[in-house]
Amino acid sequence: MISAITPRRFTRLLTHWRGKLLPSQCPVCHLSLDAAPESATPALCCAACWDAHYSYCLCQCCGLPVPTPQARCGVCLSHPPAWDRLVAISAYEDPLPQLIHAFKYQQAFELAIPFARQLSERIHHPAPVLLPVPLHWRRRWQRGFNQSGHLAWALADYLDTHVVDNVLVRHRHTAPQQGLSRQARLSNLKHAFAISGELPDSHVAIIDDVVTTGQTVSQLCRLLRRAGAETIDIYCLARTDLP
Repeated sequence: MISAITPRRFTRLLTHWRGKLLPSQCPVCHLSLDAAPESATPALCCAACWDAHYSYCLCQCCGLPVPTPQARCGVCLSHPPAWDRLVAISAYEDPLPQLIHAFKYQQAFELAIPFARQLSERIHHPAPVLLPVPLHWRRRWQRGFNQSGHLAWALADYLDTHVVDNVLVRHRHTAPQQGLSRQARLSNLKHAFAISGELPDSHVAIIDDVVTTGQTVSQLCRLLRRAGAETIDIYCLARTDLP
């Protein structure tokens, strides 16, 4: 009997075969990445470029760059966000934008593995339940997959947590948030999401690709609070600077 191909297994298989067929180059300096054992997780870029581009601190609450490590920056103390903690790989700086674009729009599914590896190294007290940001069925049909779901399944392997992808529901098709003003973003997301069933735990994490103004995850946080969530984390690939 042939078992079903889950998002987790699909990502692993694709990563394995692309790694064998295509040369591995650093997207920043374009030099070949050092050969790694077959079982090793592929890297997003070489160690030298990683240290050069990502050697700065992020606020543990909002995820924006800060001069020194801190749990909450001044903005978070005066205007607390809807969530408790946000963890990102880095700010929205090269080479992450190109990699995220390939992941979302060019079906580079295999990037979920190195994305999850880098992100998991920054999560010290993981939520037991991971909730991917849902896509409306029309958007999922157009794109072919939910990138937040693939990231969540890959991340669950590293964190030893569970993915629940049927609690958050997107029942209204909306325009892309990118390029909209703050007021337009709020209006665009009104009544777009809903909660289906009961939360499996009071500590949950929302999985998203990029957090910009935070309107999407804030909407979801409010729904989750009403459903009984006591602690809400945000795990994302990148956090863009506020305008």
